[in-house]
Amino acid sequence: MAAEEAGGVGRSPACLCVLCGLPAAGKSTLARKVLRTAALQGWRATVVPYDDLIPEQAFQTRAEEDGVILQEIHTEWKSHRQAVLQCIERFLEKPQRLAELPVSCQIDSAAWQQCIQALLQPEALDCSQAERAPLLFLLDDNFYYPSMRYEMYQLARKYSLGFCQVYLQCDLESCISRNQSRSEPIPTEVILEMVKRLESPNPQKNSWETNSISLNTTADLSKCDIQRVMELISSALSNPLSPAEDNTKQKEADRLKCATNVVHQTDQACRRHISEAMKTARENQVAPKHMKSLAAQLNESKATFLHNLRRQLLQEASFAQEEDIDVERVVKRAVDVFDLEKKEILLRIMNENN
Repeated sequence: MAAEEAGGVGRSPACLCVLCGLPAAGKSTLARKVLRTAALQGWRATVVPYDDLIPEQAFQTRAEEDGVILQEIHTEWKSHRQAVLQCIERFLEKPQRLAELPVSCQIDSAAWQQCIQALLQPEALDCSQAERAPLLFLLDDNFYYPSMRYEMYQLARKYSLGFCQVYLQCDLESCISRNQSRSEPIPTEVILEMVKRLESPNPQKNSWETNSISLNTTADLSKCDIQRVMELISSALSNPLSPAEDNTKQKEADRLKCATNVVHQTDQACRRHISEAMKTARENQVAPKHMKSLAAQLNESKATFLHNLRRQLLQEASFAQEEDIDVERVVKRAVDVFDLEKKEILLRIMNENN
């Protein structure tokens, strides 16, 4: 049904191609080369450049109180990414009625107009040819979390589009060097932080990432690389995804299962941290009454922490099942936060003991 509602898009094959990798890995260069090749084949193709569409302030970082850990301002940043996703979907639904974006839209209007211009008025194609010409979106962003890429997969599935991914694998030193040679380089620490977070496509773990390839872009892109990408896209165009059935209950069950798994693993890890804290207190000859207080405070802190973690996971809309997130990484981050609370409680009790 969704494909039929997609207007002009429904009459010709279409594909969402995710380009992911570190900053300066060569995504934009690859996009330009693919655009030229696609044009020679008579395709309607465009690049969706997230860096141009999302305002710079959405990527700003802030420091934690200890001045060490850098974190993104997720709320604003994620809302802008959602705005890009919504604009793509609006185009798929009504490609001929997007002369202007809504006033409330959070992305750069001029950048979006440039993005869709090639799709609305393809060169060297008459109207009948344009309607039949394959439609290609090259999504140019880091896409370092599977959940980011999964949103695009869901959109492709909703409208029965082709879907594929190209991971540009480039060594860290080359990315940093290329970035520094740019007219407006991003901070090196941003690249270093992204290396820690980057989760490349993993078809063995995520079945929806099956249609993915990896290119080594430490050296210049070769004709063979471009040919591999074009073959990947051609295959995706020929094999569009089937729309998902309404399985809301199953998604909620998967979400609950995933949250329970994360909380269980975090609980086990927190118990080990509490045991370590109690051992440290005993080695420092903390008085029995203070030991009892320490145990009570740590267990109360753990219970509150796990309750809040579970609630946050169930409210989080970016994943519905375990294949959408790295459970081990989520658990590690959660335990790191609890470890700080544990150290504060232990220090306070030991000060009282002295």
